[in-house]
Amino acid sequence: MNIRLPHSPRHLAAPNLTSAPFSFDGPGGRVASRGRVQALTRGTSETLAARIGDALSGVAPDALIGGALPFDRDGADCLWLCQGEWAAATPPEPAVAPLKLAGWRLTAEPDARAYARAVARALDIMAAGAGTPEALEKVVLARSLLIESASPVPVDALLTRLASDDSVTAFQVALPQMDAGPGRVLCGATPELLIEKTGRRVLSHPLAGSARRQADPALDRAAADALAQSGKDHREHALVVEAILDTLAPYCDKLGCPEGTCVTSTRSMWHLGTRIEGRLRDADMPAVLLASALHPTPAVCGVPTARAADVIRALEPVARDFYAGAVGWCDARGDGAWYVAIRCAEISGTSARLYAGAGIVPGSDPMAEAAETGAKFGALLAALGLPADAGLAGLTGDA
Repeated sequence: MNIRLPHSPRHLAAPNLTSAPFSFDGPGGRVASRGRVQALTRGTSETLAARIGDALSGVAPDALIGGALPFDRDGADCLWLCQGEWAAATPPEPAVAPLKLAGWRLTAEPDARAYARAVARALDIMAAGAGTPEALEKVVLARSLLIESASPVPVDALLTRLASDDSVTAFQVALPQMDAGPGRVLCGATPELLIEKTGRRVLSHPLAGSARRQADPALDRAAADALAQSGKDHREHALVVEAILDTLAPYCDKLGCPEGTCVTSTRSMWHLGTRIEGRLRDADMPAVLLASALHPTPAVCGVPTARAADVIRALEPVARDFYAGAVGWCDARGDGAWYVAIRCAEISGTSARLYAGAGIVPGSDPMAEAAETGAKFGALLAALGLPADAGLAGLTGDA
């Protein structure tokens, strides 16, 4: 029997904010909250439109709504209303010293070999249902690393280090306060734009299909070339692109992928990416509602969505909560940007839980998928001053 570890209590106290509730720092500039902060009434995707409409009714031009949508569409979101602060993009600092966590220890939940066994189980489920109406075509399985330190994890310093990679958007979002516990924040460096809206213009840049970057330039180029030619990764990626196009189509009078699928990169990973551009029928549609309609995409869940979510709940030992959800903001006009909440950690006092996932399709190799998740931990581990390959431990021997 697979036992799910508790991630957060069922009852949540009012948030206890000690800093701005959200900020996003990426290639397009920096967006952050300032001034008086009001927490929106929490609710699910079913009530989001009504709550956003009420919140934006009569607000000042510089008003901003930002926060996080959970992975589970039936879970409660965490959104904040405040004044916004915008700044143009600046070059990342050339050299940022790593953090040094005192007395840290790391626990993998599950470890790499147990994760590989879960991947094998997912592949068995796919094979058993092949050809049926509910056949599982893809599922994204995640695992986590729990880091416990002798002193509080410095979120601001961590964000500075994450933002030094100008191919990602570094973010922090305050989460609901646990009963009698320290504050929680979701902090990460996501490479994946879920939706950006400016007037009638919309843009999405899904990523699916990944390979670890290499220190040796020749090996790094070979990894990128192998990804570009991988049939398995292109099948995985196509499922994501098709789902986003299908979801956005009813909202748009023009929609397409003018550049096709390309290999893109962050400092630590290669990805297959497709830039999707469209024109909305309704310029007043808030970006957060488009994000809610799209989420979760097959890049973080699977195909079909409901079946994949069931498999995720059965095979992952740690509940996702806001990991693999969406984080972002929209202004008083409804314009804004929302990102897939990946390459992130939930930080609370002296603990940080890191997450990473991999897309599983027929033909996936369990140990290779475990290695992919280990590589995806690398950027956050390095920013925390820990060994970047710590997530790769246990990848030798049989799964």
